Formats: sequence, C-alpha cells, structure tokens
Amino acid sequence: MTEQNPAAEEQQTEHRRTIKSFVMRAGRMTEGQQRGLEQGWPKFGLSLEDGLRDFDEVFGRSAPRTFEIGFGMGHSTLEMAAAAPDQDFIGVEVHKPGVGALLSGLLSQKLDNVRVYSCDALEVLRDCVADSSLDRVLLFFPDPWHKSRHHKRRIVQPAFAELIRSKLKIGGVLHMATDWEPYAEYMLEVMSVAPGYRNLAEDGRCVPRPAERPVTKFERRGERLGHGVWDLKFQRID
Repeated sequence: MTEQNPAAEEQQTEHRRTIKSFVMRAGRMTEGQQRGLEQGWPKFGLSLEDGLRDFDEVFGRSAPRTFEIGFGMGHSTLEMAAAAPDQDFIGVEVHKPGVGALLSGLLSQKLDNVRVYSCDALEVLRDCVADSSLDRVLLFFPDPWHKSRHHKRRIVQPAFAELIRSKLKIGGVLHMATDWEPYAEYMLEVMSVAPGYRNLAEDGRCVPRPAERPVTKFERRGERLGHGVWDLKFQRID
C-alpha cells in the first residue's frame, strides 16, 4: 500500500464534505437540444477550467452584467436577454438538456449577449468572476429541499450570501424568487442577518413581482392552482 500524500488526502476529504445544492439528473436530449450544444457551445460556452475571466473581453464591451444561477431550460434567460440587448447575461446550469435548449434558443433568436457555463454555479463565482463586477445575481426557483434533514443542501446559506456580496458591485442586487413560502421565510431569515446588504422591500420582507422577471409556464400553472410566488431583493451596500 502506498502512503497517501497529505495534501491529496485533505483535498479528497474536503471534496467528500462538499454539499451540493442540486442533484445531477440524467435527462434525455432532444435533437434540437443536442444540435444547440454542438453548434452553440463553441460560440457561447465558457469553461470553469479557464479560471478568472475578463467579461468585458468575453462580450467585447462593457455593459451591465447579470449572473443567473440555475437557468433551467433557459426560457427566462432568453426572454430577459432579448428584452435587454444593452445588457450582458452569464447563465449557469448543470443539466445538459437545459443548456442545449438555451444554446438552441440563442442561435435561433440570433442573440449575442449571453454566455453559458455548464457546471456548479458557486464554483464559477469563486473561480471565474472578479470581485465587485456584477450588477445582478438571479436565483429563480431553486430547489427548496423541503425535508428538515435536507435543509443543509439549500443553496441560500450565510456563506452563499457572503460569496454573492463579494461578487456584486456596490449597489448591485441579489434577486431571489421561490414558489414555496417556507423557503421564502428561510431566505429572508438568512439574508436579513447577512452583513453588507439592504432589503429593498418597503415592508422589510418581499417585493412585489418585478416586471423584469419573466413569468414562466410553471409559474402560470401555479397561479391557476392558487400558489403564490415570493420575490426577495437584497442590495449590496458595502
């Protein structure tokens, strides 16, 4: 038996301790999604391995910049990017069918103000995004991990709040939305004590549904069933 390198052993232990806020699902790709990956990735795809990026160089301009965590199938991302051609969007999603769908949409709509990562968004923020460089961070409908024993998997944690704060510009905004009220209460609890933020809600709780957040098919179905959606906006103040 060979002796384990202490540094490697420590790295492996840290890897085992890492708690993911998502579950990798093996989704079947449609032909359109596969085509989107093949044709769109060379144009819009970015790699975690490239490390810290100058996004002015990536986009070829200096513009307001939004970072979206977990864009799902990319419908909201496409709608926001099409409605704001003067802004740039960085979307991150781990599930390949969603990545393929977004890339296919970017190609068909001839949009050039979106770039895409397919990996863990928190790793992208840590390794690829410069401090104080983002105007907005979006977290729409993350997995609420309903069971108490799974709450440690929720992406919104004190360390998450601090990481986001470090990447936002002063005045930049973290915008979160959820359709599960207990998770909204949990987000509010975490963010209300996170240093360096101001809640933009007049009542110190949730903001009215912002016009800039697209209404998803999922949300419309929920509204018909009487389900609510809660939006929270916290601005970096220092």
